[in-house]
Amino acid sequence: MQIPEFLKEMLIKQYGEETTNDIINGYIEERPVTLRVNTIKAEKDNIKKELQEVGIETEEISWYSDALIIKNVRENEIKKLKIFENGEIYLQSLSSMLPPIILEPKAGENILDMTAAPGGKTTQIATITQNKAFITACEKNKIRAERLKFNLQKQGVGCANIMQEDARRLSDFFSFDKILLDAPCSGSGTMNVFEKSFSKELIERSSKVQEELLTKALKILKPGGEMVYSTCSILEQENEKILKKVLSKFNAEIIPIQLFEEIPVLPVTMTGTLCVRPTKLYEGFFVAKIRKNRC
Repeated sequence: MQIPEFLKEMLIKQYGEETTNDIINGYIEERPVTLRVNTIKAEKDNIKKELQEVGIETEEISWYSDALIIKNVRENEIKKLKIFENGEIYLQSLSSMLPPIILEPKAGENILDMTAAPGGKTTQIATITQNKAFITACEKNKIRAERLKFNLQKQGVGCANIMQEDARRLSDFFSFDKILLDAPCSGSGTMNVFEKSFSKELIERSSKVQEELLTKALKILKPGGEMVYSTCSILEQENEKILKKVLSKFNAEIIPIQLFEEIPVLPVTMTGTLCVRPTKLYEGFFVAKIRKNRC
């Protein structure tokens, strides 16, 4: 498999040739299945025991107690299990578990998930707050909104309301304590780079949408409130450049993310942000935490 030549040139320009080769090698690694224990419905020790009883080996990670790495089977085998059917576990990449953790949601907070479907991060916010936050899960596409509703119900999430709306069109009269913006992107940190749909035009379209969503997010975030901006892209055009452009229009600042030692990272051009390098365990991913200052 080969990545598009234009992408390789972009990566070399941003990261240099040696790091670009590491990134390309990371793309083609077969990542193990990873999952998150849904602590609304289950306890990790019980889940590990049930997996062990059917011969499934697991491994833990240091930075998130609810995550498990599956060592010897693929997704299809996990989906046959009753704990999957019951919503006691949620299949999710390790990288995509980072934004809700970095957001640090708390019980009682009014939280917006701007592009919520299919619901992995929404349900994770609910588990972190033990179903005691007030979550608005926004999704513009009707079919994806139905999938979001299904997953919330399956996971036992009782603290979230679904709003079928393009988050860019939300009223400026809304006001949230915290916002998660896991923005639509080109997927340049993932295997998407090998698909025909991956193109320069996709990157440009994604950048435009990201800028509009981030602008809306900072308008409706309460003064003193915090948000997370994340993408599964490793391109500066969709990450730091968007942040620099939008943050210049608001009284807001980057809150430095405390790095998790075992997570492989790429260099960033904005201090305090996090860019995960594609490896055997991780997809490429970018995360920034922002505080809207009080006037």
